[in-house]
This record gives sequence, C-alpha cells and structure tokens, in this order.
Amino acid sequence: IRAWDYVSSQRIDTVMANSKYIARRIRKFWKRDSEVIYPPVHLEKFTPIRNPSLDYYVAFSRLVPYKRIDIALDACKALGKKLVIIGSGSEERKLKKRAAHSNGITFTGRISDEKLCAYLQNCKALIFCAEEDFGIVPLEAQACGRPVIAYGKGGACETVKDGKTGVFFSEQTADSAKEAIERFEALDKKGTFKSETIARHASSFSEERFIREFKAAVERARESLQ
Repeated sequence: IRAWDYVSSQRIDTVMANSKYIARRIRKFWKRDSEVIYPPVHLEKFTPIRNPSLDYYVAFSRLVPYKRIDIALDACKALGKKLVIIGSGSEERKLKKRAAHSNGITFTGRISDEKLCAYLQNCKALIFCAEEDFGIVPLEAQACGRPVIAYGKGGACETVKDGKTGVFFSEQTADSAKEAIERFEALDKKGTFKSETIARHASSFSEERFIREFKAAVERARESLQ
C-alpha cells in the first residue's frame, strides 16, 4: 500500500499542506514539495471582550483518546485549578470518573458556538494537549484574546508564539503540563500576555487571507499546466 501511495502521489499536479508540520511529512513520504496554506479562523465569531473573568482554564475538543484531555484534567486537579472541559465523546465517562471528588473540574458536554465563545473569552487560558496536523482550537482561543498552553509538537508550534501568545510544554504528561501552567501564571502576573496582541496574531489567519492564498496557488498550478 505504501508503494502504491507513493506512485499515485507522483501523478498529482500540485500539493498544498495545511501546516509546515504536514509539509515535512509530505516531503518524507512522497518526496515532494508542497505549498503551506494555513486554514482560516472565523474572526467574526471569536472576538475579545473587555474585563474577562479569568477564573478558570478551558480544554475544548472531542473527548477521544488522542486529544489527551486527561493531561489537562490531571494537571489542573493536582494544582487545584478550575478547569472547564467542553465537548463530548467516547472518553467522557472515563474522564468524569477521573475527575471524581474534584470540585474544580466542570464538564459542559456539547454546547452552542455562542456559549463556547463566552467560555473562551473569559478563561485564563486554553490548555491544548493534542498533537494535531494544524489545530484550529488554539486560534479560536487566541482570536478571543486568550493565551494558549499547548503541547509543543504539531501544528500548535505554528499558531502559538511562546512567551507572547502562550507557552508550550515539552512532553505529553500531566507533570509537563503542570510546569507549563505554573510558568504561564508567573508570566501572566508580569503582564506578559496582552489580549490585543494575541487577537492581532490570530487575525493573520483570517478567511480573507486563506481565500487569497488558495486562489493564488490554484492559479499558479493552472498556469504551470499550460
């Protein structure tokens, strides 16, 4: 199957990737260069607010194993921090059992976009523990002016600026996430994370930019075939 996949990939006229992380995988397995065009965040839906409450962290995703919500849960539970877990999925029952006897962990289940936006606007930070190809959720949080505490691998490395719009943790473990939360709070006390700066960074991933870059890439591909 790998051999068939490689041969088939050589027939493609042009290749676009949604991150540099994926572009490197395309180069590794297909031996092909690709153009990186980042997906857009809907900036009209996710916007900052004045005077957010900032009294809890958020973990938002489908509750499935590879999203590693357990890391955020265990880290916040150990530190005595409030955590709102948004989403549903196969891991929900297991995670709720893991959160037993912890008053600071709240599960919302699936909620509307309006409620999601309100949670993101008012959180201290989003905790993002998955290794994603790109990952739109960290950008949605940043569009709301809120920083991100992210696992430092995959697409998050291209959407979060360490020390400016968030911080990274180096291992997919609760201990590593705990250290990142503590580092984040120390920086946050110094006023490191500015809502306007974070939202401005997210705005560079706009829908208009995506459409412009995608159209240009398609036009270049069309011209190359003439």
